[in-house]
Amino acid sequence: MRRAKIPQLLLAIFIGMVAASSFIGWSARSTVTAVYQQIRADGLTKAPNPFSGTSPLFYSHNAVIYVVLIGALMAIVLGAQATIRDRKAATHPLVLSRPVGSPARLIGQAAALSAVMATVLALSAIISWVSISAISGSLLGPGESGGLLLFWAFSWAFLSGFALLGMLGGLYCSREATALLAPFIVWSVIAFVLPQLGTAARPVALLNPVPAVPAQDAGAFGSINLITGPFAVTEQFKQAAGLALHDSSVTGNPGMAITVLTLFVVLLGILVARVPRSRLGKALND
Repeated sequence: MRRAKIPQLLLAIFIGMVAASSFIGWSARSTVTAVYQQIRADGLTKAPNPFSGTSPLFYSHNAVIYVVLIGALMAIVLGAQATIRDRKAATHPLVLSRPVGSPARLIGQAAALSAVMATVLALSAIISWVSISAISGSLLGPGESGGLLLFWAFSWAFLSGFALLGMLGGLYCSREATALLAPFIVWSVIAFVLPQLGTAARPVALLNPVPAVPAQDAGAFGSINLITGPFAVTEQFKQAAGLALHDSSVTGNPGMAITVLTLFVVLLGILVARVPRSRLGKALND
């Protein structure tokens, strides 16, 4: 019963953090601006306000890391439990006795999970739009609204990929605990190990909502990043998300990031669809 409540708990935490992210961003901006105004009044600087000219979407930039951390774990748990539940109840043999192939069955499950993700993220997008408009004192314009919508569209693709990863864990692992643990390990490698190999960034730096990049004098790390960078899906997501949210600290072209996200979802979808029919009815050892 406790494991069955984990997805609902993660869902509640995710939506709660998304709702709070705009106010966290507003608090950070207000604090820095107050300190800046005091320093400027004391004649200690003539530099412009670091937040002058920033997009209202700045208030949602913390949501990027919530998607990478809480959202990805939520998607993995949903994907794993969707297939584990069927294995426990032994429903696959009954379903497959009908004129339905195993690829169609699995693709249908994946589509249902994607629909769940879309619903959750649509609610998150509405919460973000309303909270940012309330904080900034005016409704977001077409440009900002489009950028916010694009960010949540990237988030949907990102989370759908990790839901597929969770499904693979639930289909191939022999124990329920392992079915959750194995995808978590893959996620940690993607989110922390690969970016560190390519940028030498500290783990805490990878908790920032902007992608880590190798230093100019990174030497071997720059070369390694050429290999590991495309596989660091979380960093590619941060790149696409930062550009969608008009984050001035994120530069470059989103083409590479969009391509990586698309391939991530497509390849995992193919792996799920190609799971052998014999695996679907295999009982758990728990």
